[in-house]
Parts: sequence; C-alpha cells; structure tokens
Amino acid sequence: MPPAIEIKNYSYSYSDGTEALKDIGFTVEHGEKVVLIGPNGAGKSTLLLAMGGFVHGTGRINIDGIEVNGKNARQVRRIIGCCVENPEDQLFMPTIYEDIAFGPLNLQLEPEAVKIRVKEALRTVGLLDLADRPPHHLSAGQKRAAAIATVLSMSPRIITLDEPNSSLDARNRNTIIRILKELPQTLVVATCDLNFAAEFARRAIVIDTGQIAADGDCQKIMSDEGLMSSHGLEVPWKYRNHTD
Repeated sequence: MPPAIEIKNYSYSYSDGTEALKDIGFTVEHGEKVVLIGPNGAGKSTLLLAMGGFVHGTGRINIDGIEVNGKNARQVRRIIGCCVENPEDQLFMPTIYEDIAFGPLNLQLEPEAVKIRVKEALRTVGLLDLADRPPHHLSAGQKRAAAIATVLSMSPRIITLDEPNSSLDARNRNTIIRILKELPQTLVVATCDLNFAAEFARRAIVIDTGQIAADGDCQKIMSDEGLMSSHGLEVPWKYRNHTD
C-alpha cells in the first residue's frame, strides 16, 4: 500500500516570484495524525493547498499513490478532503443538512446513500439535532464542526485542516480536539496554536520560511525550547510542565 501522502522536492512560488515553499519532502502513513506548526507566513496553508491540488509547483506530491496534477485533480479530491480556515467558506446552503449533502449529491449518489452519509457525518461531529438549522444561526464552534462534516460526508481517507481551532472558546476548542482524536482518517493539521497541536497529534513538522526545520515526535520537538524559540514558537504548556 502506498503512503497516504508522499511529497518529494516540492517547491512553490507566488505570481510575484516570492518562494513560498522550498524543496519540501516528507511522507505521512495512513492513520497518522500530523500537525504542521510554524510562525505566520511560514507556508503551512500553501502546503495544504498544494496537497489538495489547488496550487501547483515543482516536484511531486502523491496522494495515496496518485500524483497531484491538473489531470488527476478530481480523483485526488475524492481521497483527500480539505477544511479551510474560515468555515463559512464551506457553508453556503440554506441549511446545514443541505451543506453536508452538497458534495455527495455532486458525486451522483443515490438519495438514500446521501442521506446515510449526511446523518453519519452529523452524528460524528455532534450536530445531528441541528440538521435543519441555517449555518448563520450556528456558534463559531458549531460552524467549525459543520465544516468538518461537509468533508466527512465525502468519505475521504485523508483530511487536511487549516487552523481548525481559530476563534474558538475553550469548550468548543476541546470539542474539536475530541472530534479530531476520534476520526479514523489520516489527518494533517496546520495550526499556530501549539497547545492545541500538543493535545491530539503525535508527530509535528516545523515549517519556517517555506522549509522543513524539524520533523518527528511531538513531545521531543515541542519540548525543545531552543528549537522552538529559533522559529518564533513557544513550548506548549503540556510540555513545559513535563520539562520543569
């Protein structure tokens, strides 16, 4: 079985020539939960977009053995689901149910199959009782959970999430952590919130100025005060207590 994600010598530059990603390379196995951490502007979001085939650079990205390129985009996006930073970008229908059904309907699934997928996605994120509610009537945490459900309804094997905890209070943050921990899919999560990252992932990849600065065990990387500070990061509370 090929790895879930395999990236080799990948680089990407913006239209003005600014190099956003420089010779990125790593592999993610099926079932792994990985966090991409680094300062703002490090290239984390761009890398997630590249994985989903929304931007194209040089080098190679394979998703479950399929090369990410314009020709294979549709096939790749059936395997990898992408949650963007602003959940409202994924919620545009009159009700949450319709938002979550949108993707499966576009796959031309039978109505009963769509219904099953939507209900299972809603149940997974704890929103089954809110299926008929308009998205704009949801709290920030509920919108985030609903956006995750729109991806789950497509039955992806891999999910990327960009800052899934942004603008959440402690209760909603903990709910999202619980949801992510329980998902069986391979997860790659970009976040600047290191306390959030430390709670659910076992592997961390540090990205700074478009390059990989470190890749390995979350505790080992995030407990290294010298490494973290050199990339504008702080040791999360979980590991500060560990090292005291």
